[in-house]
Amino acid sequence: MKNPEVVMIGLGYIGLPTAALIASNGTNVYGVDINQKVVDTINAGKIHIVEPSLDKAVATAVANGNLMAATTPVEANTYLIVVPTPFKGKNEPDISFVEAATQAVIPLLKKGDLYIIESTSPIGTTEKMRALIHSERPELKDEIYMAYCPERVLPGNVMYELVHNDRVIGGVNQASTEKAIAFYKNYVKGELHPTNARTAEMCKLVENSSRDVQIAFANELSLICDKANINVWDLINLANKHPRVNILQPGCGVGGHCIAVDPYFIVSDYPMESKIIGTAREVNNYKSFWCAEKVQTEKLKFELKYGRKPTIALMGLAFKPNIDDLRESPAKYIAQKVLQNDNNGEYFIVEPNIDSHNVYKLTPYQQAAEKADIIVLLVAHKEFKELNFGADKVILDFCGVKKVK
Repeated sequence: MKNPEVVMIGLGYIGLPTAALIASNGTNVYGVDINQKVVDTINAGKIHIVEPSLDKAVATAVANGNLMAATTPVEANTYLIVVPTPFKGKNEPDISFVEAATQAVIPLLKKGDLYIIESTSPIGTTEKMRALIHSERPELKDEIYMAYCPERVLPGNVMYELVHNDRVIGGVNQASTEKAIAFYKNYVKGELHPTNARTAEMCKLVENSSRDVQIAFANELSLICDKANINVWDLINLANKHPRVNILQPGCGVGGHCIAVDPYFIVSDYPMESKIIGTAREVNNYKSFWCAEKVQTEKLKFELKYGRKPTIALMGLAFKPNIDDLRESPAKYIAQKVLQNDNNGEYFIVEPNIDSHNVYKLTPYQQAAEKADIIVLLVAHKEFKELNFGADKVILDFCGVKKVK
């Protein structure tokens, strides 16, 4: 590719769709990923993740010469950092991937370039990267534009939401904010809201922490209702008839690389002030443990009643319905916990959105539902909602597949 205009570092669940969107608008995008297999797949016009419409966007962009991938960056005018920010130690955010990506582009930066972080990051990360760049390239001080612009898309609808959702854009100074807004205006139809980098970083964390707190309330209700012998799905449905009440749906925990992770970025830096946020994380983590214990309890009840071990179907491994993403999945944790406690049991592991798993042998969902004595519904995949369960089955519905509508 000659004269790429944008370098996209990180070609995962957000980076690749964003690169495809930009490229589909006629902009030459040079994608960078450390995984050679990912690079080869994209350069063949194919994708390595499941996301509706992404395959067509990538195939078209590659065929038109607007998108190519490699393992090292090249010189461009705009650099987007879209890499993971995982945990380290005791739930402390790890920005080493952001630092490594920044180090990779520092030699390429020139006056007038735009550098944007989209990775979910602790407050102050953009300023730290500015200091890092200035320490190695002091001649670029006040000569490049730097901003933070978090994504806020829903897996399964990413290609639409990248275009139509509002974006919060915060620069390290006013000029950087304006420069970043001018860039995103070329590709985003949603409103672009200007702010500063620290506020934009916090906004991303607050959005997901708010969701986590609301889900924790629903999960806590499910624990209470189980003891009170109340159908939590009925309860929430009725409570939500109130014009100013909107309780979310409980599940088997909270997963994904956003809601299950981002609250820790706040708790880590502000432990004394983030009591509700920290407690919500504890509640949602406990719900997964509780679900695993419920499976064990039902297994023991079955053994006492029938004098044999039951066959158990664990339905779903993804962190949410109808996607292939297993990151931080509570369903995956529950499956691990249940199998660790019973190495000799017969289990069917089901995940219709992936072809294989490096740990578990996967079973087709119809076969698992037919053969299992105990069916554990962990993720409300659309396929599971079509199943008719026999009256002789023990059903543990942790995600509302059979809830009253």
